[in-house]
Amino acid sequence: MTELRYAVVLEPSPVAEGGGYCVTVPALPEIATEGSTAEEALSMAHDAIMLSLQSRRELGLDIPPSDAEGARLRIF
Repeated sequence: MTELRYAVVLEPSPVAEGGGYCVTVPALPEIATEGSTAEEALSMAHDAIMLSLQSRRELGLDIPPSDAEGARLRIF
């Protein structure tokens, strides 16, 4: 199986909202997750990406091509 890499957007959440980090995946718009630390948020994003791709395969939906060749993540 070909390795797919997706850019992620890791953003700090406002302290007024409890802090932590929010992660979205532009190539997979159904994904939005969060964690109390950057590492936790990225781990949650990894799990969400795997579940999204599995669901897309099961439903016969398109799998977006990699959009982060050579990069692990994109932080804004």
